[in-house]
Formats: sequence, structure tokens, C-alpha cells
Amino acid sequence: MEIFSELLQEMEAYGRKNNIPIINEKGMPVLLETVRGKRPHRVLEIGTAIGYSTLLIAQEAAADVEIDTLELSEERAAIAQAYIERSPYRGKITIHVGDAGENILKLQGKYDFVFIDAAKGQYPDYFRKVYPLLTDDAMVLADNVLFRGYVMGNVECPRRFKTIVKRLREYIDMVTNNQEFSTTIREDGDGLAVSQRVRLSGE
Repeated sequence: MEIFSELLQEMEAYGRKNNIPIINEKGMPVLLETVRGKRPHRVLEIGTAIGYSTLLIAQEAAADVEIDTLELSEERAAIAQAYIERSPYRGKITIHVGDAGENILKLQGKYDFVFIDAAKGQYPDYFRKVYPLLTDDAMVLADNVLFRGYVMGNVECPRRFKTIVKRLREYIDMVTNNQEFSTTIREDGDGLAVSQRVRLSGE
């Protein structure tokens, strides 16, 4: 796995050099810890970027994992595909290029783990659309939910971020005031919401 470790380091350097967002160093342990504890078999990732978190998930998931990952940018998807092809997980990951909100509706089957790390203002919409695809014991992990301290802190929010902050607050409300899910807000990095499904609707 030394070659794989070198590949991840190369991706980290590429992300920094080209200002492409990948999960930050403080948030990454939460992602790894959560996936390792869940050991999911079928994963949906919303927001591929260059495939860094995709490969981290693949590394910690069940040996038979299948990952569908959604990316808006054709350029980033192509870069991610090239990295994935160099990894031990190339046969387990499928990239779907285009608008995530539209592509979620085209997916088939159920997912036991969902990682949301895409357009922050779309989190509530993503959750509503992915809900029918969740297994009975699914886990949903959403990154950047505290968004620079504007969402739950006392930091004054600039006008240009008000819609994003409003939608992230809506997302947090959706998953914390939902009896089907047990949600923990982790303050690591830019904040992560870890939502474990604990009961089905109507039970």
C-alpha cells in the first residue's frame, strides 16, 4: 500500500497547487473513523472533485464496496478518473458527471453510506433526493456544515454567504430534528454532520 500512500500524497499536492478543495486535515480523521466504523458496502459520494475522499472511503470500506460518486465538472471528473485508475480500487468506483441533483434521481438500488461534500446551498435538496435510496441502517455524513463558523457560531455572516448559511442551517435542522436519524455535529475542520439512521418512518 506504499504506492497508494504516495498516490494520495500526490493528490494532496495537486489539490493545494491548483486550489481544488479536498477534505481538510482536521475533517479527514472523522471521515476515516466514520467509514471504518460503518464498513459500508455501497457508497454514494456527492462531490468527487479529484477523487481524494473517494479513495479514502474505498480504503476504509468493506472489501466488496461499490462507490458511485457525482461530479459536476467534466475536467475534475477526468482528473479523478485518472487517479482512480492508478489505485487498487479502480474497479469499484463509478463517476457520474453532471448536476448532482439530477443524477441522484437516475441512481438505482440502496446505499448504506452517503458522503455529501458538494454545493453547500444544495444540501437540503440532496438529502431529500437521496432519502429514498437509503438502506434501513444507512449513515449520511455531510462536510462543511458549520461553514467557517457562520452557521452555529457568533461570527457575522457576509451577505454573499447568507443563502449558503441559511441552507446549511436548514440541513442541520432536517437531520437533527428527524426521529429516523441520530445526528452528531462534529466541530472538527469546517464541521461535519454524522447522521445514523436508527428507525424507519412509520415504525
